[in-house]
Amino acid sequence: MLLLLQTSATGAFNLNDLQMIAPELILSVIACVALVMEVILPYKLGKVTAYFSLIGIALAFASLILLWSGNRDSLPLTGFYGMIRIDGFAIVFKGIFLISAALAIAIATRYLDIEGEQHGEYYALILFATTGMMFLGSGYDLIALYIALELMAVTFYVLVAFTKRQKPSNEAAMKYFLLGAFSSGILLYGMSLLYGVTGSTNLDVIGQEVGRALDLVKSADPTDAIVGLRPLLLLGMIALGAGLFFKIAAVPFHMWAPDAYEGAPTSVTAFLSTGSKAASFALYARIFFVALGPMQIEWAPLLGIVAALTIVVGNYAAITQENSKRLLAYSSISNAGYLLLALVANNAYGNIGLVIYLLVYVCMNMGAFGIVISLRRRGIIGDNVDDMTGLAQKAPGMAAMMGIFMLSLGGLPGTGGFIGKYFLLWGLLQRGETDHKSWYYWLASWAVINIVVSFYYYIRFIKVMYLGDRVADERSLSLSPALRSALIVCLIGIVVIGVYPQPFIAIAQKLFPPIAATTTVAPK
Repeated sequence: MLLLLQTSATGAFNLNDLQMIAPELILSVIACVALVMEVILPYKLGKVTAYFSLIGIALAFASLILLWSGNRDSLPLTGFYGMIRIDGFAIVFKGIFLISAALAIAIATRYLDIEGEQHGEYYALILFATTGMMFLGSGYDLIALYIALELMAVTFYVLVAFTKRQKPSNEAAMKYFLLGAFSSGILLYGMSLLYGVTGSTNLDVIGQEVGRALDLVKSADPTDAIVGLRPLLLLGMIALGAGLFFKIAAVPFHMWAPDAYEGAPTSVTAFLSTGSKAASFALYARIFFVALGPMQIEWAPLLGIVAALTIVVGNYAAITQENSKRLLAYSSISNAGYLLLALVANNAYGNIGLVIYLLVYVCMNMGAFGIVISLRRRGIIGDNVDDMTGLAQKAPGMAAMMGIFMLSLGGLPGTGGFIGKYFLLWGLLQRGETDHKSWYYWLASWAVINIVVSFYYYIRFIKVMYLGDRVADERSLSLSPALRSALIVCLIGIVVIGVYPQPFIAIAQKLFPPIAATTTVAPK
């Protein structure tokens, strides 16, 4: 779409602009080739498509590094008439999306074999979804962002229903699709209001016009017609917030997540809970920090209230769950609340926390769902928490990995989860000190209390693995090389960030400073 716009305006491609989207182009080409490979290769060689897709992701990651290293002194770059912006924010989030996609493919190979669904279109859909995510990271225009969001969403609707012979998968996809379409309509309505008030779809221009409109409203006579702009801006802000609350599964728009997570193929659930969530937070940060930056005094309390409700609802609902995928779904909901704290803070500490916690969260959740997949065998689902009974005796290494994943999700010191939550909370406290408002401190205290509560259901996994009173299944686990490698990568990521986080902190500081300080006037 962006290329067509560029061509129609100039009659030729701009090579500099094409270089900016080189990672996305690579993924798109690899995805199309993967579809062709599905037709050419016999079923028994279906895994070749998976490894080919991993090579494509590696090439996209290499092109991303080259893009950054070759332009690090000239960032930010803008292209396609301001619709695409390459800055530290885009580089960081694109890297997270590629890591999430690679892990999602790696843990899926064995699962699809067991389900009898080893098809090349699965990996093509993963790559198309990742392409949409990456455009969400670099999009700087409401039109580009919405198209990228829908590209990601539509592929996930299909992925959730990929095991089409299973009714729970079909039901989950239908619920996800209907609610997703509804939320997209609300989001688009909010975007249309912003366009109506500001006359532009570029985020920088919108931010400038919103600030100018608010200044005019403050200085205008109460009977002046321009005072009516404020209600329109507030309505647009609320509509945008509501649409994005659904995408991150925040309360009260979280009802789709448990059913979708439980019914979807486990490998899809892992990708949906990590890559999709990271992409949605990238979109959230772009719109609220840049386009709605002048309205922070209005949207910060809204996000704070939603964050508090999301954390408590997710935590206390997870306590009652017996199905591990539903439990992790509610865990994902509560973690969305913690990540919202970074948006509320909107400062250097909050940005560091957002980047580090999203990266660690990808490793934690991918690893946890990878362990669940390893329990899946023909005739044995392995989705319940009790299915892990005796895992410590049967596979001590796997049990130890799962224990680390769960303790990191809880935020135990020495793990990556602790580092991420530390910066999220410290950013909130710094914002409270800057704004001299006590509710930031209360919100941070609320989050700490719920972090302690979350250990109860995370430790349940450790209890059944090491102290379960049921007899363990005697059938040994069978891990594919890709699944084993993915679990090791996740474990290393959590441990390294937990023990030596300084390089990751430095990268986040350099590439993701407070967005309000990095905005520039976009071309008109």
